[in-house]
Amino acid sequence: MYSCFNATRITHRVLATSTLRGMRSWLAKLDPLIVLIILAVIIAIIAPAGGWFAVWFGYATKIAIAVLFFLYGARLSTAQALDGVKHWRLHSTIVAFTFLVFPVIGIALRPLGMHLNPELYLGVLYLTLVPSTVQSSVAFTSIAKGNVAGAIVSASLSNVLGVVLTPVLVMLTMNAALLGGDGVQIDTQVFMDIAIQLLLPFILGQLCRPWLAQFAARNATKVVDRGSIAMVVYAAFSAGVVSGVWQKVGPIEIISLVLFSVALVAAMLWLSRWVAQKLGFTEADIKAIQFCGSKKSLATGLPMAAVIFGGGNIGILIVPLMIFHQVQLMMCSWLASRYARSAG
Repeated sequence: MYSCFNATRITHRVLATSTLRGMRSWLAKLDPLIVLIILAVIIAIIAPAGGWFAVWFGYATKIAIAVLFFLYGARLSTAQALDGVKHWRLHSTIVAFTFLVFPVIGIALRPLGMHLNPELYLGVLYLTLVPSTVQSSVAFTSIAKGNVAGAIVSASLSNVLGVVLTPVLVMLTMNAALLGGDGVQIDTQVFMDIAIQLLLPFILGQLCRPWLAQFAARNATKVVDRGSIAMVVYAAFSAGVVSGVWQKVGPIEIISLVLFSVALVAAMLWLSRWVAQKLGFTEADIKAIQFCGSKKSLATGLPMAAVIFGGGNIGILIVPLMIFHQVQLMMCSWLASRYARSAG
């Protein structure tokens, strides 16, 4: 009797240990940025920022965003960027996908989006207007054995151009005049805000690069990157909780956004490869075009949304971008691994 009881205890202990190890392994595979975003959402739901704390937290978020773009400037080699720009066909193709093809898709969805949920559609439209990612684009290109140098310059160039092109596209596509009176009103003051909060820190980072390049290239940028995103998400979700905006997004709409993101990422991965092949690019360049031209930056998109629309007003606007970001990471990770295996 005792031996049976002891064997049962041992079996339960082994199962518990195996389950714990499985959970640890699963958690280790999660993107730290996704974990931070989920935590920020949970905290915002439990303890949303309001009153004076929301005001001061907004100031802290703006400072974090400025520091992030300062580190971007310090990390990017000016000489490398200038040399990489010579590959103009690669960069212009990626920029075309990021700031032309994506926005066209967003605008084409307007009739359906405005009919189903105008506010959520504006979020979908906004995600098509933001720059490409930097870190993940380069990382996936490297894993797939593509043109890493080209990816670095193209993705960085996309973010620099996005400082100007994204607010311009927002003004052209999201103003009330173009959305039947239900759009977001943007005026030229946004360019001053973008210049002061994003472009000026980037330029200062370039000037300080001789002293801060190694520091920014290590973990500093990644820490501030993730931290600033978590702050923006917390502020935005808090504002949504306080104002009741999340009551407007139901489970069916979330599922629809996930399915839409999967379809959009798949379509852009296929289209970017097909166009690159037709234009005669090498296989290495094709991979760079795929991974840089099919993605949208959460790291740049959320701070820009906070600047363009105001940290307390972006609420539901960032939901499509957050979902799209997670979907693109998972799908591009699978594709990059597949390329790596086929390359041997």
